[in-house]
Parts: sequence; C-alpha cells; structure tokens
Amino acid sequence: MQRQVILEKSEKVKEIRDLVQKFEAVGIADLHKVRAHQLQELKRELKDTAYLRVAKNALVERAISESKDKPNIERLRENLKGSSLLLFTNLNPFKLALILERSKVKAFAKAGDTATDDVIVPAGNTAQPPGPIISQLGSVGIPTRIESGSVWVNRDTVVAKKGDIISESLAPILSKLGIKSVEMRLLLKAIYNDGIVIPEEQLRLNLDDHRRSLIEAYMQAFNLSLNAAYTVPENISLLIKIASQEAYNLAINASIPSSETIEDLVMKAYFEAMALSSKIPVRTQEAVK
Repeated sequence: MQRQVILEKSEKVKEIRDLVQKFEAVGIADLHKVRAHQLQELKRELKDTAYLRVAKNALVERAISESKDKPNIERLRENLKGSSLLLFTNLNPFKLALILERSKVKAFAKAGDTATDDVIVPAGNTAQPPGPIISQLGSVGIPTRIESGSVWVNRDTVVAKKGDIISESLAPILSKLGIKSVEMRLLLKAIYNDGIVIPEEQLRLNLDDHRRSLIEAYMQAFNLSLNAAYTVPENISLLIKIASQEAYNLAINASIPSSETIEDLVMKAYFEAMALSSKIPVRTQEAVK
C-alpha cells in the first residue's frame, strides 16, 4: 500500500515537471474560499489557453526542484502557502492576470467572507411571510413592515460596508433575500515567465492609467520631435506647415517679394504709409501764404 502511494506521488511530480517544461509560464493562484463551481467555470473558460492543476504544495516543490533548467523557477516556492492552484500557459502573464480578473463572479456570502462592495438591502417586498424573518432583519438594522401578507423592507439599508466581514447573523439573511455580496475569483500570487517571477502586486494593471500614460508619452515625444525638427512620418506634414509659416513670416519681415508675399507686402506698405502720413501735419493754402 505504501509503495502504491509513493508511486502515485512520483507520477504527480513527473506530471507537474512535464507541464513546467511544456509551457512558457507557470502561475500560482490562491484557492482559499474559491467555490468548486467557479473553478469548473474557469477551467472551461481557459481550456484553450491554460491548463489548471491542483496539487499538494510538497509535490509542487519537488517538481520545481527537479526543473533545474528553468532559471530562477525555485523562487516560485515562496508562494506555495495554503491551498494553491497551478496554471500553465503560453499566454502573456499580464493577459492571463486580466482574464482571471474578469472571471470574477458574484456569490452568496458565507460567515467570515469580506464584502467586496457596500451591501445594500433594497426597499420593497422580501417575498418572505411574517415570522422569525422579522426579528432576524431587525437584528441587523433593517426596518420592516407587514403588507399584503409579506414582510417589506421600509427603505434601502446598508448592512455592511466595503471591506467589512460578513457576520454569522447577516450571511443567512442575505442568502434568503437573494443578495450576492461577495466577488469570487482566483487571485494570482505570482507567475514565472522566462526566468522572472512576477509577484501579484505587479500583475495588477489599471488599463485606464496605462492608456493615459501612453497618450501623455506620445504627446511629449511628438512635441519634442517638432521642437527638434526631427522628421518622422507622424509629424512631417505639420513640420512642413511650420516651416512654410516661418519662411513666410521671414519674407514679410525682410520685405522679400514673391508670388506668395507680394499682396501682403503691398498691404503692409500701404498701412505703414497711412500711419506715417497721419503723423505729418497737413499745410493749408492759407498757411503757405
């Protein structure tokens, strides 16, 4: 029997080691409080892009230790704490992190879960008959009344703030009312890719911030290329317009006639003559005599 167990563990270690060799990236995700149905949904969603494997940390450590041709992969062992899920993929690590972020689903809270947003019990009919539910709702601060044979909530009531721990008394009430107050998702601890272990905090991307940063960097580079008169396809037409305007202004200031400037030069001379004539006193015939 013991020999059979040893053989099974050896097979699992070999399987993990082979997967490490087969895929470019290896991720470790936290399985804590992840529901089984959510894990199955995620497996279906990622079936064409990632392979998911649950294994004991000790077996994973052995497989990592035996993958010496993967530089720095041993650093993944620092993230093998608690219940873990291995993800093997050829995806860009940041793309995988985004997919996992978008795979989060709302779920009914259990006692001890953390509210991911403010939990609000809306005003209206609970569809619950009068009974113990009235005192249960009252115990968590929800005002009620009985109307048409049902218990009604008088007004929208915040029963938990974002980040609060869902209590043992609140969790079953939210379930009865059909309110899903927690988000369930796989949380990546780290991903190994091409000799680098990327921790969870560096995998979190704010695409809006990155988009704004890229736009700002582009505009700064564009303005620099204009100021330096450095020609590239993106700025050549504007540089030609700037050069044309500067040449025109120079020709006007230097009174250089050309087909483009002659009309404005004549107009300029006319206004200068008018300004000059306004400063010369006009002598009348009587003054001459």
